[in-house]
This record gives sequence, structure tokens and C-alpha cells, in this order.
Amino acid sequence: MDKKRIGVISLGCDKNRVDTEKMLSIICSEHTLVNDLSTAQIVIINTCAFLESARKEAIEEILAVNEFRENGCLEKIIVTGCLPQKFANDFFDDFTEIDALLGVSDYSKLLTVINRIYAGERVMEIGEPKNECIKGRVLTTKGYAYLKIADGCSNHCTYCLIPKIRGKFRSIKKSELIEEAKSLGQVNELILVAQDLTRYGEDLGDTSLCDLIRALSSLPNILGIRLMYCYPEGISDELIRELSSNAKLIRYIDIPLQHASDRILKLMNRKGSFNSYLSLIERLKRDVYGIAIRSTFITGFPTETEEDFNVLVDFIKKAKLFNAGFFAYSREEDTPAYKLSGQIKKGEKTKRLKKLYSVQKSVVKENLKSLIGKTFSVTVEGFDEDMLVYYGRAYFNAPDIDGKIYFFSSEPVIYNQNVNVKIIKAQGYDLYGEKQ
Repeated sequence: MDKKRIGVISLGCDKNRVDTEKMLSIICSEHTLVNDLSTAQIVIINTCAFLESARKEAIEEILAVNEFRENGCLEKIIVTGCLPQKFANDFFDDFTEIDALLGVSDYSKLLTVINRIYAGERVMEIGEPKNECIKGRVLTTKGYAYLKIADGCSNHCTYCLIPKIRGKFRSIKKSELIEEAKSLGQVNELILVAQDLTRYGEDLGDTSLCDLIRALSSLPNILGIRLMYCYPEGISDELIRELSSNAKLIRYIDIPLQHASDRILKLMNRKGSFNSYLSLIERLKRDVYGIAIRSTFITGFPTETEEDFNVLVDFIKKAKLFNAGFFAYSREEDTPAYKLSGQIKKGEKTKRLKKLYSVQKSVVKENLKSLIGKTFSVTVEGFDEDMLVYYGRAYFNAPDIDGKIYFFSSEPVIYNQNVNVKIIKAQGYDLYGEKQ
């Protein structure tokens, strides 16, 4: 077959991004990648299906791409990832715009599938979730990179579809992860991701998250390591010591808590409590100097009363998290919470969501105010043409989800390099300063 021009769209989380980057390396072995979708003969859309809103986004993206059949060079559409893994049988027969579906563990079949669809087939390749050993990645980030250290989830939170889509929790072998990290070139920040980072190695028997962190820290091309998605009950004394003592481990941790009412946490099948969560946060702040803690929370879970919600608000005020994200509960079929009585109305969920953001904004204002006058090492990411200043991130800012630091420099600075910036003011979720 002649080389095809292929465009790729990646939707969803950072774990999905890693899958996409591995898929790009497969494509490059036999075909040509293009950035302009109007010039692509094939468009591949790697999807998320965690929430109804994500599925809607994926469907809208497919329909939008299909417009290139008339107004571009498009010949084939391939849809991969979570949406086909869980919902392929629901739409494949009727959604004729799609030429092929591949599941979350079927990326290695991509080249064969391309041959098959050009031979006239419509293809549905949906295997059981498993760890694929795909060598090579085409990075879509600069200065930082994600490393997916496990897939699937075995926590079975009652609101979550991930185990039904991605299967049970599966650690990737440490030796494979080390080789992958070595292959990335110099990385200022290696961001470890998994559905539950702290369970890493429990299914392997001979390693743990701290073992992996120490091994990655020994690599000369890895300059820093950030931890995302650490379930609270898995944060061990050993991990806290590692955060405190390992010079390459960034003093930042993402802990998805989801709620603070003991009753709602139990309904969610979460293991913690208001007191255990607050105690963990206080200990991290005490034992890891300057640590930035991020979390996510869900409001509007079935039967969430005003009292439950007020407990969550009180927790946000007391925890004083550096960063937090809030979501309205999404009722998903095939989850236990879908069947619960006492579903909260959309308007009430929106009201509670706005309240949480308002409370956290006050916390952030206080947190950022305490940084004024201090100097931080900032990784330069770009230049804002409107404000005529550079911007970047310090250790307390994860890419895309946290605030930025905007700063003036009288001389040009190099992107993806670190510079010292003195903070002179805070506004919203961002900081402003001057290069020293």
C-alpha cells in the first residue's frame, strides 16, 4: 500500500495522550503524519468515554472530521480508545461514517487495520484490556513528558466506568518503564500517571512505586518527577519520606479525594474519611517542606444533603489545598450509583459547584498572597503577545490544570529552560513577577 497522510486527534486524559503518542510512532513507521486535518487521507480519533460529556465530545469530533470527506482529502475515519472499548456495539452498525474501531489495547493492530479498510472492510477490533508493549513514542509535549506506569483500575468507585472500560489494575513492568523513560531524551519533568499511582507494583510482587521513583531518579536524562493521581489510602510513610528527601521528586502531589462527608464517601466506595483526609494533608504539609497538594471533588452525588455538602465546604476551607478541581456528579449507566435513589437535580448540582469554586478561589488567593516577594525557579513555556510577558510554571503548577507564572524579562529567555522569577503580585489563579 502507498503511504497515507494521517492526522490524529487525542481526546481525554494524560493517560490517553501516552496511548496516542505510542500510536503515532506506529503510524510513522509506514505512513506520514500531518497536522492539517484537511490534507489527511485518514483521521484517527483517540477517544475518552469516562463521562457522558466526553462521549458527546467524541461523537461531535467524529461528525466534524467527517466534513473533510467533501471539503478535504479524507478517505477513512478510525476511532480508537475508550469509546469503542465500551460502546462499540451500540453505534458501529448505524454510525457508518466510521471505517474502523479499535479498543484500548488494540493500537498494535493499527497498520493491519488500515490495510483491511482499504481492502473494503469495515473493521471492529475490540480485544480484552491488557498491557501492550509498544516501543517508541512521538512526544506531543515540550520540556515535560507523561509516563503511564499502569492501566485499568480495581478500586470500583460506585460512580466510575473506568474498570468497565480499562479493566482491572495492571502495572507495567519496571524494566519496560525505565527503557521508555531513557528513550524520551532530556525531560525537565517526567509526570507519572495511572488511574491509581500508589498501587503500582502490587500485582508484580517485586517492586513498588518508591522503587520505581528511585530507579527513574537515577536516570541522567530525567531532571524532575511529578506524581499525579495518588489515592490517599496508598500514600505510605515511605512515599512521604521519598517526597521529602529525593531531590528529583517535585514537591507536589495530586490526591483525588472526591468528597469529605463520611456518609457520601462510603456510598462512593471510597476508603477514607473527613478526619483521615485532613490528617494526611496536615502530615504532608508538616513533613514535606513547601509541598503543593492538589485534589478533585465531586458534588451532587445521589442523596448528597445540604449537611453533606457543607461538610465538603468546611473541608475545603480547612485543607487549604494549593489547587483543586470540582465536578458535578455525572450519572453513568452500568455503575452502581446510577441505580441510587435521591438523584440531585442539575440546577442544584450547578449551584453547589459554583459555591465550591468560590470557596477554593478564596483559599487560592490566600495561598498565592503568601508567595509574593519570594523567588522561584520557573520553566519558560511561551510568550504572551497581548501582555508582552513570558509565562511558565513553578514546581507548584502542573501542566494545563494549574495556574501559570507570567513574568517580565528585559532580555530574551530560552523556552523549556529554567529562570529565577521574583513574584510581585497575584491575580486569580496566576502569579506575576520579574526575571532576576
